[in-house]
Amino acid sequence: MKIRIFFTLIVLAILVGCEKDITLEPLQQEPKLVVDAEIENGRPPFVVISNSFNFFSTIDTALLFNSFVKNAVVNIFDGNKKYSLRYFELRAVSGSRVGFYSNDPADPAGVLLGAEGKTYRLTIETGGKLYNSSTTIPAITKKVDSLWWKPVPNRPANDSFRVLMARITDPPGMGNYIRYFTKVNSEDFYPGFNSVYDDDVIDGKTYNTDVDKGVDKNRILERDNFGFFKKGDTITVKMANIDKASFDFWRTWEFTFQSIGNPFSAPGVVTGNVSNGALGAFCGYGAQYTRIIIPK
Repeated sequence: MKIRIFFTLIVLAILVGCEKDITLEPLQQEPKLVVDAEIENGRPPFVVISNSFNFFSTIDTALLFNSFVKNAVVNIFDGNKKYSLRYFELRAVSGSRVGFYSNDPADPAGVLLGAEGKTYRLTIETGGKLYNSSTTIPAITKKVDSLWWKPVPNRPANDSFRVLMARITDPPGMGNYIRYFTKVNSEDFYPGFNSVYDDDVIDGKTYNTDVDKGVDKNRILERDNFGFFKKGDTITVKMANIDKASFDFWRTWEFTFQSIGNPFSAPGVVTGNVSNGALGAFCGYGAQYTRIIIPK
């Protein structure tokens, strides 16, 4: 027994003696172009172009605004005509600013509005490089038939929160993809925490489902009442039919976002659809809007 303890102490001493302080210095990567672009039926294109940051960058509103690419040449082709987009800046009430490209109001003949069933090609020229992407606005075939609400299960009778329900019809034939958003009262539209779905299981069926309240992913999640709405809310549900590339982008983006801080999650790779090594995607939305008011 004494011999075993003796050898154990020797092994521990060797291991301790082999310890070495290691300082990790992360590589400083060259910024990549980041594209957040969309076009929706009946609405103008909206294109945000920025440069990426290194992983350990300290980001504030000034640094974020300076990352926007303000002098790119941005065009969209609809198969028949080229539309040149103009750069704009908006300032929020909070003081933060955002830069984006869209239709030029000084050129009425160059106004582009999205249309169902059309394919669009986006080109971006900046920094001596050319970037391409394309997307389709699908026909609005998967639809919300009706909305209603019900009390949250296992809550007191005077509880003010409610579950939103929807009846949805999926058309026959695989490959119908959707992304949904909700708007409460005068707030912005926010996507669901899991916002994209395919029809692998429910192809060709009419079904009832919960509709979780969309979330602002820049804020801490309110877990106690996650997904619920409240009495008195005016709710607008935006359900958008999307193509496969848009579905893959948002599915992988949300998986990666939800894996942040989880040491047991697998590494995620976001699948974009922009060429030349750029990050992000150009997405088309065939959107249907449905509204309901939950009485007080």
